[in-house]
Amino acid sequence: MKRLFQRLFRIALVLLVTWLCVCVVLLAIILRTGAIDDPGRSDVIIVLGAALTRDGKPYKALIRRSEHAADLWKKGRAPMIVCTGGIGPHVQVPRSEADGCREILMRDGVPRSAILLEDKSASTEEQALEARRIMAAHGWKVATLVSDSYHMFRARHIARRAGLDVVLSPVAASKIDGPAPYVFALVREVMALHWLFLK
Repeated sequence: MKRLFQRLFRIALVLLVTWLCVCVVLLAIILRTGAIDDPGRSDVIIVLGAALTRDGKPYKALIRRSEHAADLWKKGRAPMIVCTGGIGPHVQVPRSEADGCREILMRDGVPRSAILLEDKSASTEEQALEARRIMAAHGWKVATLVSDSYHMFRARHIARRAGLDVVLSPVAASKIDGPAPYVFALVREVMALHWLFLK
């Protein structure tokens, strides 16, 4: 019985160490991908949605993503922007994440005529599929994908799996308020990748 327990303990320890190594590798890939900013032009900028507050105002993640997209548009990276994201279950007013994104873009000088909304999706996977439909309808081939740096590896994987040809332009990690929210976001992203690969 003692030998069996020792053997099980060793197996569990090996599995734990292996899992920790996998997490470290994923973290390194997330950090490396989040530093990639492709400078070339594309047909459209896609802003991945982020949550609104209960009263329908954009949280900081959506603000910084939208502001980054507005800056790219002003620099001529693409003539059009697609804001993605539907109405979250916690939002008390019927407002989509995409509409919150448009508000910030227009505040920053992007004309309404240069903005399209994808306001049905409830996940990054759905955002990618709906964005592909919009791109196909307009004959667009290449998109600049905008999200937070910690999200870019998973977002790129999902976008490519959905059939999108994307280049990356992440929001810099330095724009996230403080190290604690950034570390939390990284840990959450590693866990989300576990679920993505399991699916």
